[in-house]
Amino acid sequence: MDPTNPAPLLFEPIFQERVWGGRGLESAVGKNLPAGKRIGESWEIVDRSEAQSIVRQGTWRGRTLHDLWTQHRREIFGDDFGDGARFPILAKLLDAHDRLSLQVHPPAAVAPSLGGEPKTELWFVVAAEPGAEIFLGLRAGVTREDFARALRQGTVADCAHRIPVRAGDAIFLPSGRMHALGAGVLIVEIQQNSDTTYRVFDWDRVGDDGEQRALHLEEALRSIDFADSEPGKIQPEGELLVRAPEFTVEKWPLPKPRRALERASAALFVCLQGAAALGGTELKAGDFFLVPAGCERGELEPRAERTELLRVTAPTR
Repeated sequence: MDPTNPAPLLFEPIFQERVWGGRGLESAVGKNLPAGKRIGESWEIVDRSEAQSIVRQGTWRGRTLHDLWTQHRREIFGDDFGDGARFPILAKLLDAHDRLSLQVHPPAAVAPSLGGEPKTELWFVVAAEPGAEIFLGLRAGVTREDFARALRQGTVADCAHRIPVRAGDAIFLPSGRMHALGAGVLIVEIQQNSDTTYRVFDWDRVGDDGEQRALHLEEALRSIDFADSEPGKIQPEGELLVRAPEFTVEKWPLPKPRRALERASAALFVCLQGAAALGGTELKAGDFFLVPAGCERGELEPRAERTELLRVTAPTR
């Protein structure tokens, strides 16, 4: 890897049809969506057995993320991301045309006994319609017994803490925090490499097959943190949004050129607005790209006013 000619890795998106999805990824970030489909998610960086990111340009074109992770680990990723069997971060765009189910992801201490994987995540709101809201944690005073009773009575949505959101908000969701996106919200999601979700309530919605989607009530009751009362949005500390055991996320303004890496460890970027360039590669709003560990001298250059990026790195070890 030539540090004087840094080449970011861009991947083919993997579109996921969802009952709550729409066409917002087309209008908001220019994704070329399949016709006639309600696309709820675009998986931008993923290394799972059921879904695999493929490099779309450059030297590594056509290679999967898993190939790079297993065969070129140190060269591309450095040492900070650990030695797990798969790249530990999954990055997505979500378009909630309708509200998602109330749901929870199991904490690490509980997940193995349920046959699932823990999933801590961060949401960054790219766009939100006026009056948009999310469901985040529990209302003050709601106990496990109150919640179980509400499940039986069909009033569990009344137990959820609701907060308004707008573009630029960031929300941290540790495993165990009940949550849902409300309608009219488009986000970047940075998460652990997991796909375990336990649905608590789905608004009595009927899918394309005419049936209601399955709920996972026992698993959810074991996973929800019932001490998680009325959490709020992230209050940034300068550029830092969150430093968690799973990942560190910063929001970078880019008024002038800036070195992409602080050390020989890869970083994942999301161009939120404006445009940037790195090593001759032009990057636009909505692009997710990985800067390899060997490109520690490469600089990101702004190509538009008010360019902003998310930067995702492994936790400092």
